Amino acid sequence: MSFFATVEQYQDFSFTDFFDRVTDAQVEQALKKEVLNQADFLILLSPRAAHHLEAMARRAHQLTVQYFGRTIQLFIPLYISNFCANQCAYCGFNRQNKIVRRKLSLAEIEREAQAIAGSGMQHVLFLTGEAQQLTPMDYMLDAARCLKRYFASVAIEVYPLEVEEYRQLMEAGVDSMTLFQECYDQEVYRRVHEAGKKMDYHFRLNAPERAARAGFRAVNIGALLGLAEPCREFFLTGLHARYLENIFLDTEVAVSLPRFNECESDFKPDYLVDDATFVQFMTALRIFLPRVGITVSTRENAAFRDRLLPLGVTRYSAGSRTGVGGYAAAEEESTPQFEITDNRGIEEVAAAIYEHGYQPVYKDWDAI
Repeated sequence: MSFFATVEQYQDFSFTDFFDRVTDAQVEQALKKEVLNQADFLILLSPRAAHHLEAMARRAHQLTVQYFGRTIQLFIPLYISNFCANQCAYCGFNRQNKIVRRKLSLAEIEREAQAIAGSGMQHVLFLTGEAQQLTPMDYMLDAARCLKRYFASVAIEVYPLEVEEYRQLMEAGVDSMTLFQECYDQEVYRRVHEAGKKMDYHFRLNAPERAARAGFRAVNIGALLGLAEPCREFFLTGLHARYLENIFLDTEVAVSLPRFNECESDFKPDYLVDDATFVQFMTALRIFLPRVGITVSTRENAAFRDRLLPLGVTRYSAGSRTGVGGYAAAEEESTPQFEITDNRGIEEVAAAIYEHGYQPVYKDWDAI
């Protein structure tokens, strides 16, 4: 059994026809339910529901405080390599892009770890481009062991792996993973992934499930908003998260909401997701999945992230660099994977969280 069965179920589904039939009464009824079904979730993603955004925000806030309190977990990304064998039309690491490629040595990774740990951050996410020959398992295992000496939680965002490979990383200190499907629409997926192993839609789709089977504490998924029709993409993202929650009862499931951001390419997305739609999607997800973590990165600007604090988000990146390294010393020339729009330091982000009545959390988990 794979989540692909659900993707196929909605392959020929007319979202437009469904949305045309949604009424205000249906939106109001969905907001009153304790447990939402798939149709309820889709109702909250509809254009009609956009007229009920204030009520959705109140409900999302109530559920978030109920299940997470007034806390925002902070994490920091560390890119250890930007070599990539894939040719993804939208990505700054596209193998055809003429950029400076770097890969940190183990000594450099340790210096970066020391610098980040000195800031008080205890949750680190290390990332690579998808170039297995240049960043093989041995390299990632060494990186994980190094980082685990400095951080309570080490997460990965790397190329999809097999169950046994995830298990090896877990034994080396990794406890969670992020992997975006990028796009659930198979036709669009084929079009924007032009070459490389990332062309394998199914291997990527099933990777979070393999990580959960390996024993990871948490998995984080998402679709890049802008590549394909946004409502359909976010609907399937939510169903994917519920699928994982229902099967892996001991695994924390989280969802990111990355919007397309400029990078080293001329790619123009077919769709744009404005701020109001972003808020609608996020609040609908919280109401549909009250216990799921919701991650918003520094792709979003500072003012907008501050406004999101009461609306369902539970996890923020802070002080981010999206080029290779950049924390231990002045960042060497390195093209970022995408452009950051919230350039505040960790202390500034934490201060903004306090100012809005929330508690920034630097550490909320530790290995036994």
